Amino acid sequence: MIRALAHTFVAAAILLPQSAEAQYVAGDPAVIEALEVARIWLDAQHDYEELPSISVAIVHDQELVWSGAVGMADLDAQRPATSTTLYSICSISKLFTSVALMQLRDQGKVALSDAVSKHLPWYAVTQQYEDSSPVTIEGLLTHSAGLPRESDHPYWSGPEYPFPTKQRVIAGLTNQETLYSSRTKYQYSNLGLSLAGYVVEEASGQPYHEYMRQHVLGPLGMSDTYSEMPRQHIGGQLATGYSGITREGIRAEEPFFEARGIAPAAGYASTVDDLAKFAMWQFRLRGDREEVLHGYTLAEMQRTHFVDPDNGTQRGLGFSVSRRDDKTWVGHGGSCPGFQTSFTMQNDEKIAAIAFLNARESPSKYANGVYQLVVDAVLAAAKGDPVSMATDNGVEIEGDGSVTSPGAVDYEEYVGRYVRGMGDSETAVVHWRGGIAMLRLPTDNPRGSLTELEHVSGDTFRQVVDDEDSGAPEVKVIFDRDAQGKIIRVRNPTNYSTRVN
Repeated sequence: MIRALAHTFVAAAILLPQSAEAQYVAGDPAVIEALEVARIWLDAQHDYEELPSISVAIVHDQELVWSGAVGMADLDAQRPATSTTLYSICSISKLFTSVALMQLRDQGKVALSDAVSKHLPWYAVTQQYEDSSPVTIEGLLTHSAGLPRESDHPYWSGPEYPFPTKQRVIAGLTNQETLYSSRTKYQYSNLGLSLAGYVVEEASGQPYHEYMRQHVLGPLGMSDTYSEMPRQHIGGQLATGYSGITREGIRAEEPFFEARGIAPAAGYASTVDDLAKFAMWQFRLRGDREEVLHGYTLAEMQRTHFVDPDNGTQRGLGFSVSRRDDKTWVGHGGSCPGFQTSFTMQNDEKIAAIAFLNARESPSKYANGVYQLVVDAVLAAAKGDPVSMATDNGVEIEGDGSVTSPGAVDYEEYVGRYVRGMGDSETAVVHWRGGIAMLRLPTDNPRGSLTELEHVSGDTFRQVVDDEDSGAPEVKVIFDRDAQGKIIRVRNPTNYSTRVN
């Protein structure tokens, strides 16, 4: 058997009721099978990449299909991470500030075409292009205002990370000038979204953090999301952040930081379970429905409002927008001292993938990797087709979820970890689509590294080739047993890997 994970996972945590025609998917056998492969992959990547922790959630419509974590929220204290562990989500903060600003737009208190100076009379960034249009609210939200990336302070510099107060940000504006004419180029700007947060304050007449709790986070039931790093949870719910691996092969602990005046752009903390609520809200907010925002306002935010003519970067209002695999994706990522996060949604399928790391490594591959492993099974189950993931590998998955094995093949015998040599990569033999498959580890592309096996006879299988007309030779996979009849290795066909559990 694959070794039991010494980590915490939650499956099928249903948060909100679905419509009568919707299907809960977490209990579907094919989904359970795919999620188990995801667990195995995440566990391996955690070990191979020497990560402190990975926290992940998968959402379909109004269902938290799966959430959990591998590793430690704090290495010294050996405090395990869970799906309720708090991480800095850094630039995902921009989505919440954008929602608040669009809420005020719907109330008629701001307009996208408003010059920033209309709401912030002390705005003092020098416009160095005479023919430029004014820096507007829309320019802030689309990162097309031509503003510098940062305020005039070295707050990304460790070890202190001296984030400025709002007052210092304002004072520093007189030392800054635009980089481009407004609405001509994409220039990602933490300064711009910080200013957007200040507009929220001025237009609402409330302090930023108070407004967010009262009008956005509270109404969404996001009790584990904070618009500033929660100092009160140090040593408890809040994860400790760590650096990337240094030249000496260590991950250094990063100090606790507070984004202060940059909080509207990069100061939030949350859990994957709470961001799952954020995703579900967006999936149900359609048309004339109103909840925090009008449905049509959210749709407006997630449409492309600016495309950089040079590199094709697409931005919505706060949201990043991209096309891949003929689908539109929206969301945001985050990177702060000791933390990196990814929040991505595919609205047509109503699937969201969320991944948090308390280390300076890319989280998007974990969000995308789990999505690729589970998406087919989730969509099939959502359509009420629980048998759609079964194959003719000798196993049939019945409509009630029961499993029969007409070929009398006990696939469980083969499931486990196999290693070719000391220090080599490994192969996990996993349950997949009613049969078994080989998963090469480690890998940044788990779905692409998954090879299905078809039973031939006895302990002999063949690798399933997606394209039978490709001309690729048939590859046999043979499992060997010891004198007691236990599977001890796998060979392909002469080189072999020894079973380690």
